[in-house]
Order: sequence, then structure tokens, then C-alpha cells
Amino acid sequence: MNRFLLAGPDDQECLRFGAPVDRAALRALVAEQAGRLAAAGLSRGGTVALRLAPSLGYTAALLACWQLGAQTVLLDHRLTDHEVALAVERLAPQVLVESAHGPAAAMRGFAETDPVPVARPEGRPAATGHALVQLSSGSTGPAKVIARTAADLLRELDCYARLAAFPKAGERVVLLSSMVHVLGLVGGLLNSLHARVPLTVPERMTTAGILAAVAGDDRPATVIGVPFHAELLAGAAAPPPLPQLRRMIVAGELVRPGLPAAFTARYGVPLGTMYGMTELGVIATDLDGTLHPETAPVHGMDLREDGGELHVAVADSPYPGLTDPTRWSDGRLHTRDAGRIDPVTGRVTVLGRRDSQVSIGGLKVDLNEVEHTLAALPEVREAVVVFADGAIEAYLATGTADQADAVRDALTRELAAFKRPRRLAFLPALPRTATGKLVRDTAALRAAAP
Repeated sequence: MNRFLLAGPDDQECLRFGAPVDRAALRALVAEQAGRLAAAGLSRGGTVALRLAPSLGYTAALLACWQLGAQTVLLDHRLTDHEVALAVERLAPQVLVESAHGPAAAMRGFAETDPVPVARPEGRPAATGHALVQLSSGSTGPAKVIARTAADLLRELDCYARLAAFPKAGERVVLLSSMVHVLGLVGGLLNSLHARVPLTVPERMTTAGILAAVAGDDRPATVIGVPFHAELLAGAAAPPPLPQLRRMIVAGELVRPGLPAAFTARYGVPLGTMYGMTELGVIATDLDGTLHPETAPVHGMDLREDGGELHVAVADSPYPGLTDPTRWSDGRLHTRDAGRIDPVTGRVTVLGRRDSQVSIGGLKVDLNEVEHTLAALPEVREAVVVFADGAIEAYLATGTADQADAVRDALTRELAAFKRPRRLAFLPALPRTATGKLVRDTAALRAAAP
């Protein structure tokens, strides 16, 4: 992997965490971290878990793990100690790497980290040839363990290289997504190194901080994040002129109706979208915002629609140690996403989770329809709709509490009685996972609601 990621002229800028870092400096840091890891007992075929905030230290430690030939588990630095302990017990890495510094302040885009590897005698060597182990976002419940080989990652990087609208040499990326999860890791960090496109992480993940990162360089810039970040930027009252902004690209969940138009009206550039999964990375894209809500499959992606669910050809199961034919069988990954594929163009329209259809009094209701209807209301910034205890519940972020009556009146006009949520909970903001996805776990939503 590293020979594809670290190659290039010594003085070529590759990263910017506050200050620019060239390739020679990055290679030296990787070598230093590799020495520390080896001293802790890590070797080829070993296992290591990283719990580090986005930083130069995180990047160097990750690449050092791969340089040693170790299987690397990524743990989000925002997990609690209890959650990390459970993950470490479950995955049994031989080395755990954490930072000597304390946690980063809220809203910081990156942190100062000094990676400290600690040997774990009870850890186990790798049982498979996977280079990367990730945990899913956990937006719908317990996280899944997902593994990918170096070949899987290189295949995805080749997909990005074939996308004409994705950043190329001479441009730069402003990354808002978490580097622990697939979009920020592969589409952001690894692809920027591979494509020799300098990557900047804003000092602060606020509207002002993100705009300052875009404005801080004259080279054409693409912003990569999740829909939450696009909502944040689209709501900016008076953003400065940004002639270097080329586009923004988001992934991770469905974009609410009206957001692409609102973003383009504010900045004059497209809001592109991507559909993907931790198991596969990028699957389909609409980088120019001209196909929405459709997306076009990336090179080599074999999709089909089976009973309203999207299935993707994958030779091997991405779930190590798990035999579950409802997730992977006969060389097909069951995405559990509802969608349709145009038989003429092959374009994909993702409709939401496959398990979103429920029965109310014998009548079928698609929770996606209810959620999209709510999200499109002018009073609603974001919405999550779930089904629990035999009833539909909706959790809404609205501008003010006195908008509840307007929302109820709109639902009466737009949805049949059996489709309307029995419970409407109004919150200033909805809970999100560490990656910025809206939480869809009923217990967590109820705990957050008044």
C-alpha cells in the first residue's frame, strides 16, 4: 500500500494540519512510528488498534502499521473508554495505540497527538489477510466488524482515479469527514495521497472554520463531508466570495430534498453526492449534482435489484468470522438498502433502508416516505422516523418550539392518517454518530427527546 501512497517528490505538499507537510517529512514520520511499533512487538501478520484523533500522528501511525504488514483496526477517538474496552476485548489486538495528549476540544478539526503503542500480551495475531478492520457507524444499532484487504483499497482508489470530477493533481481537498470511517479515510486521506492532491483539515469544524480552510489557498478546492456539513454551509448567512471552491461532495446518508439547490444557490457550485458502504467504499456517484436523486455506478461495480433491495457483487464476505446469508451469499453483498436500477441507463436511486416498510393496521407504510415528507417541510431542519412498539415515531429538529402546530397541520394535509407518526418529538438538534450520521436507534432517540 505505502509504495502507492508515499511516492512522489520530497518537497511536494501532501497534508495540512495547520501547517503544510511535504512527502519527505511524512515518510520520516512513518519510519519513526514504525520503529516505535516494532519496539512494542508489532510485526508482519500482527494486529494493532489505533485510537487517535485526526492528526499528522494518526496518519503516520496508520501508514507505519501497514509498512510493517500488520492488520490495523481503527477505533474512533470519540468513543468512551468503556466502548473502547469492549471493542478491544472483541477484536483482541496485540498492540493498542493511543495519544499521550488529552482529547481534542469540541469542534476541533484535528488535534495534537503523540502516538504511544502499548503491547497487549493477551492479543491475537491476524487470522485473515485483511489489512484494515473498521466498525460500522452504529447509526442503526450495534456496530458491525468489517474487514478489507489491501487489494480492496487499491481497487477503490482506482475507482476514484477514473472519476473525472474527483480532485486531481493541481487541486486540493478540504476534508470534513472522519478519517476513521470509509469516506474520510479512503475518499479523503488515502486518495489524496495516492492522487497527489494536497489535503487540508480545517482547524475548527464550524462554518467559519471550514470557509477559512477553503479560502486559505488559491488552488481549486473540493470539500468532502457528510450532509450535515452541507446543511451547515448552506445555512451560512453571508459567506465570503470563494472563487477557488469547485464543488462539495457528501455521502453517508440520503440528502434531504432541497439541500442541493440551497447549497448551489449559496455558493454557485454543485453539491455532489456519493452512495457507498463501509464494506465496499464508493459504489455510485453524482458528482456534478445533475442526476439527483440518481447516481451512476463507478467503474467495475456490478449492482442488481433483488426484491427492491440493492445487491452488489463481492467475491468474499467482508464480515470476518460471521456467517449470515442475509448479509452476504453466493458472491453478492446484500446492502439492506432499498433502491431501484434504471434498466436502460443502469443508474441507481437509493430509497433508504430496506427494513423501512412497516405494517400499520394491516396497511403498509414506508418510513422513508414519512421521513422525506417531514424533512421537506420548511419548519423542519432534519428528521428521523422509526417504528417502535407498534407505532411510528418521528424526531424532528425545528427552528423554534412553536412550530409544532404548523408541522402537524402540514402532516394532516400531506399524509394519510395511518401514515402519520403517533409521536412527534421536537428537539433543537438530533443526535448524531461520531461520523455525523443521524442516529436511528430508538432507545437513543427516546433518551434525547424531552
